[in-house]
Amino acid sequence: MKKLKAFASIRRDLNAVMIHDPATRSKFEAALCSSGFHALVMYRFFHFLHVHRYFLFARILSALTRFFTGVEIHPGATIGSGVFIDHGSGVVIGETAVVGNNVVIYQGVTLGGTGKDKGKRHPTIGDNVLISSGAKVLGPFTVGNGAKIGAGSIVLDEVPPNATVVGVPGHIVRIAGKRIAPTDNCVDSLCQALPDPVEDEIESLSMKVTELEKTIDILKNELHEKQ
Repeated sequence: MKKLKAFASIRRDLNAVMIHDPATRSKFEAALCSSGFHALVMYRFFHFLHVHRYFLFARILSALTRFFTGVEIHPGATIGSGVFIDHGSGVVIGETAVVGNNVVIYQGVTLGGTGKDKGKRHPTIGDNVLISSGAKVLGPFTVGNGAKIGAGSIVLDEVPPNATVVGVPGHIVRIAGKRIAPTDNCVDSLCQALPDPVEDEIESLSMKVTELEKTIDILKNELHEKQ
């Protein structure tokens, strides 16, 4: 049964390439040329070894897969089916990460931890999530079903279902297509403001410019009075 389930997952992964990659013209081409698909196929095998406690062998195969595909998946990670890893280069998926079904992951994505904590230290990604290029999702929290993570975002906190997150640090800009305040992280009825150092710095500079303009106006008036 487990073997049949693994083969079914591989078929769904191959179908995902056809759905999400417009540059791929056939399943044969996808099977031969998609590094993300190759990484997932190898993952299915070395994860099986990890589950059956062949830890060293699993890590060796994981390292070889990283060398040939540019994708680093720890054998202990749990990945669903129908997953699409586009281009693959630089993708890192940590040991306790959980990835749901029909997830799309672009190049340079990290599903990592924030330190040397033991136990669950990597994120749980729900079904039908899209994680754009260069995004970093760091910590043992959940990204809800249908969420979207913008390119280059650094996500450090829970993401509700169907939310869109952008920025550094990541903040929610939409939930279920409805725009919300960009610095509010709303989960159900609880809203907690997220710090945005870039916005704070811009606001500080704007205040300084305003003060300088006032000082210049005062000096101009004094100069005119002396003349």
